[in-house]
Amino acid sequence: MEAQSSRYVSRLTRNAVALILAGGRGTRLKQLTQWRSKPAVPFGGKFRIIDFPLSNCINSGIRRISVVTQYKSHSLIRHIQQGWGFLRAEFGEFVELLPAQQRIETSWYAGTADAIYQNLDIIRRHKPGHILILAGDHIYKMDYGPMLAYHEENQADMTVGCIEVGLEEAKAFGVMSVDTDGRVVRFTEKPEHPEPMPGKPDTALASMGIYVFNPGFLYEQLIKDADTLGSTRDFGKDIIPGLISDYRVFAYPFRDEKNNRQAYWRDVGTVDSFWAANLELIGVTPELNLYDTEWPIWTYQAQLPPAKFIFDDDDRRGMAVDSMVSGGCIISGGCVRHSLLFSNVVVRSYSTVEDSVVLPDVKIGRHCRLKKVILDKGCEVPDGMVIGEDLARDAERFHVSPGGVVLVTPEMLGQERHHVR
Repeated sequence: MEAQSSRYVSRLTRNAVALILAGGRGTRLKQLTQWRSKPAVPFGGKFRIIDFPLSNCINSGIRRISVVTQYKSHSLIRHIQQGWGFLRAEFGEFVELLPAQQRIETSWYAGTADAIYQNLDIIRRHKPGHILILAGDHIYKMDYGPMLAYHEENQADMTVGCIEVGLEEAKAFGVMSVDTDGRVVRFTEKPEHPEPMPGKPDTALASMGIYVFNPGFLYEQLIKDADTLGSTRDFGKDIIPGLISDYRVFAYPFRDEKNNRQAYWRDVGTVDSFWAANLELIGVTPELNLYDTEWPIWTYQAQLPPAKFIFDDDDRRGMAVDSMVSGGCIISGGCVRHSLLFSNVVVRSYSTVEDSVVLPDVKIGRHCRLKKVILDKGCEVPDGMVIGEDLARDAERFHVSPGGVVLVTPEMLGQERHHVR
């Protein structure tokens, strides 16, 4: 019976097409998205955010994937071309890019639904058994096979992936109100008073921005929405609310069944949440296990030498404690504590880095003190600079988040990496 079930799920995933919406501006990440889209933001020492939904697809057996791009997409497109070109077209496998190109309208993608609508001719050509629509800017590990099976078993027209959150946190999400069978009876976008789940008075079901559709049904609804005056062309605001009363819409709770708890899922959409989610990874037993060989996160990575720690004098010792340090890093007589260093970071003598997230290709000079800092890619921190000890002074030059995280980019340091003239 189990073998039959596995074959059933593998057939569903094999015939599905995943559409990853990766055009988000990510404005709440401030200057981290000044020159890149949110899905292209580095995460976890060697990955980019887009690698997580892409890896979920590959690990789930979904090998027909379209990535919908729009905002400042060059680094995202380059990353996908470099790291995700291993699928074989001869077997019907692909990761294809669907940039905003005004195929139907004379404008860019107006919303999440419009991004799919403008590519309907391409999607139809793939003849999908099911269409899985994913957000390209969340961090999580999820097998999409059981969700597809749940959709089929309920004879659903649409299924929405959901996480369980506290009622206060639910105010920031689209909230699903469901009956005892899991069928959605109401959908409320960012409600002031979220409706709790049946039998769980302190918990609400929040949309993850993950949807399963029957193809014909999706095409019909997108065309109908495109003909509706005043629509914002968005799944959460326009499509879902209009389906609930007349069609079979189900909520799929995303849970860690092995440990009987809410599964790991992070929207790293603010500077504070981005900083916290990265530093969670250096814990003893983090919720997101990057060392899981059964569910690897795939990415493009340059061939780099191992990290190196040099000098062992009393006042100049190259060391990292309670930290993650990526390939190509050189800790040359500096001290790194409770921090995450991406690839090719150099920390020079007598400097200290604490509670910080340091993106690739950063050089930190001598006698620097950095605490609770995010250093963007390519920053060159001059000798003697102190960041994170006087937030009022830091705010004059850098971005200081509500949680006291100091975001530093090359431009803030007077290093113009992006010349527009």
